Amino acid sequence: MAADTSWTFEPGAIVLVGTLGYVYIRRWRSLRAQGGLRGRREAPTGRLLSYLGGLLALIVALISPVDRLSDQVFMMHMFQHLLLLDIAPIGLICGLNKIILRPVTRRLQRLEESAGVLGHPFFAIAAYVSLMWLWHVPTLYDAALSHSLIHVLEHVCFLSIGLLYWWHLLSPIRSRHRLSEMGAVVYMLTTKLLVGLLGIGLTFAPEPLYAFYKSQPAVWGLSPADDESLAGGLMAFEQSVVMGIALVWLFINALTASDAAERRAERYAAR
Repeated sequence: MAADTSWTFEPGAIVLVGTLGYVYIRRWRSLRAQGGLRGRREAPTGRLLSYLGGLLALIVALISPVDRLSDQVFMMHMFQHLLLLDIAPIGLICGLNKIILRPVTRRLQRLEESAGVLGHPFFAIAAYVSLMWLWHVPTLYDAALSHSLIHVLEHVCFLSIGLLYWWHLLSPIRSRHRLSEMGAVVYMLTTKLLVGLLGIGLTFAPEPLYAFYKSQPAVWGLSPADDESLAGGLMAFEQSVVMGIALVWLFINALTASDAAERRAERYAAR
């Protein structure tokens, strides 16, 4: 059977992407309008490109043919979820810095204080892992595919917890629960290994777990078992790649911070 590769143009997704893009670009342009070195330093082009990359990931996940294909192919549904959990949040958060966020920095800090345990990195780990496992329980997964409101709730959960999870690791503003270098490594390893196990379980499941996809006509010649194996392999592979890149980034940051501390110590000693 030929796959339906039409664009969905979901109104809610279009409003979300449009609002996020408008607010960011307006703020970025106002900083850039200062001109000269200051404007380029406070609103770097790299930040803009990163943020636009995050918006592009949202468009691919929620508006492009990926959204339509997710109802036909389990592997594409998995790809959609990984975009919402990791790729889009990473791009959006890396597009920010403390200057761009200055109008809302205090509100974010007050929100973190009032959130209590919900604002702690341990909660982000627990929520990220548990939501991934929970939404892949066959009954709940099939319900999301069969009922549009549950499907929207699933996407909201993935994007929200993705933003919270990566905020603790990439946050451009100082947090009460800021992770140390080793804490960030443990944060990353714990989460990605536990989610990767879910992917491995799906890859090697003895039979297809999801009734929704078993009842769908075969697309691209994929049997339900092969489709599920590919989806699980994609999850495990993506978690491994993201973890590897993040660990390298954390290592480089740790070295940079160590070098900066040594230079400060040398300056103080010279004085």
